[in-house]
Amino acid sequence: MNNLKSNVFAGITASIVALPLALAFGVASGAGAIAGLYGAIILGFFAALFGGTSTQISGPTGPMTVITATAVATFPNDLSSVMSVIFLSGLIQISFGIVGIGKWIRYIPYPVISGFMSGVGVIILILQINPFLGVASNSSIILTITNLFETIKLANYESLIIATITLLIMFFTPKNISKVVPSALIALVFVTYFSIYMSYSVDTIGNIPMGFPDFILPFSFDLLNLKDIITLALTLALLGSIDSLLTSLVADNMTKTKHNPKKELIGQGIGNTVCSFFGAIPGAGATMRTVININSGGTSKISGIVHSISLLLIVLFLAPFAEQIPLAVLSGILIKVGFDILDYKFLKVITKVSRQDLLIMVTVFLLTVFVDLIMAVGVGITIASILAVYQVSRKTRIKIQRTKTAFDIDIDNNNINIIKIDGSLFFGTASVLDTKIDSIKHKKFVILDCKAVAFLDISAIFSIEEIIEKLKTKNIKTILVLKHAHKRKILSVGTNQIFKDINMYFHIDDAINFTQKYELKNNG
Repeated sequence: MNNLKSNVFAGITASIVALPLALAFGVASGAGAIAGLYGAIILGFFAALFGGTSTQISGPTGPMTVITATAVATFPNDLSSVMSVIFLSGLIQISFGIVGIGKWIRYIPYPVISGFMSGVGVIILILQINPFLGVASNSSIILTITNLFETIKLANYESLIIATITLLIMFFTPKNISKVVPSALIALVFVTYFSIYMSYSVDTIGNIPMGFPDFILPFSFDLLNLKDIITLALTLALLGSIDSLLTSLVADNMTKTKHNPKKELIGQGIGNTVCSFFGAIPGAGATMRTVININSGGTSKISGIVHSISLLLIVLFLAPFAEQIPLAVLSGILIKVGFDILDYKFLKVITKVSRQDLLIMVTVFLLTVFVDLIMAVGVGITIASILAVYQVSRKTRIKIQRTKTAFDIDIDNNNINIIKIDGSLFFGTASVLDTKIDSIKHKKFVILDCKAVAFLDISAIFSIEEIIEKLKTKNIKTILVLKHAHKRKILSVGTNQIFKDINMYFHIDDAINFTQKYELKNNG
């Protein structure tokens, strides 16, 4: 019973924190405040019910809102196409969960995540400049920056006062107070009443329909838009999956439990898919709301479900109040969110990290802010992979040795070269092996000692094929020393008869003995 009470209390507390954020993200997305609220309600409910992290609170987040805003700008006055993006992104997330792609998210390098999160934070900060000043918002980062001086000239000083007070409350509310009542809620209520009392003429959220949202079919869209829909949907699915699973790891650390990444992605996908039928914006696992839920006593899925039900009751009965909330208040709240998203952990050690990590972080950051979020992540992972391959290839040692074995017969040991490979033999090191082979001349035997090779890929196998053929033209016989697993792999993927005719051994001594017997036979 006590467990039930604590989860109900935690869910209500999480909903109070989620309310101003849902309103703010809804407005920032361009879909409207009500879309943000129902995104928090629907996703929060289904992700809690079907997800794999029992204490996670889901709803609209900064990265997901930025992409949703891009979709709204890409398809102006075309709600069906926007919802098609959200619907498809949910299906992609479900497929990610089914195939178990969640376990690979942890292999994304930290500088990529850092550059991306800091980039998203800066995007939110820049896009809130206009609402903060009471000027019509612009969805373009570059236009917002280039028109900044003109925007300042058009500033509404009443909006500026409201936004500044909101920001001061967000940053300077004492922690002992914000633990009881979230600073965002204090700002929302106090500044809204202050604006009404002062009779300020500022833009507000406007009409919020009371009751349940209309049902939308997200399938009717122009086929010419299919490419943009798929690109945006894939971006939402990737970001939502990364965001949710990173929050799941935070929850695991706090509760000493282990989440189920497959179920989590399926739950997130179901939630976002359902959102598309009601005109709601998508979201993901929200770190701040999840932390507050756990600290408030949340231990099970009940807290996430109660969070959604509490928000629904607020929409049904308190919509008239929400209509009067100034947009400048929401911009102040979002600016604090933008600062919170910045990766201070990396920024604190930015002068101490390697040049490679700094290159990745800065590249991803700049691409995120000025080009495209999915391209930023893709380019970051590519650069990190190339650098990782370079580091691994540097650690692979390929040495040419002469055999020290003394033969019983008069055989010149200089006729045998042993090439010892220690490390990984793959596309990054195969060319080095090829260069070593080119330096070998006037020998009868080359023993490729691959016994210490930890990893062997298809590029290396094909390279060995070419080496054997190249040495054959020089009348040099090749012998391989391999692990049994690598021998099976080579024989299974070899493209011609050459590997079936080659001598392969498990021990280097057996390979050397073969050369002795071969010489005896041919000299006898």
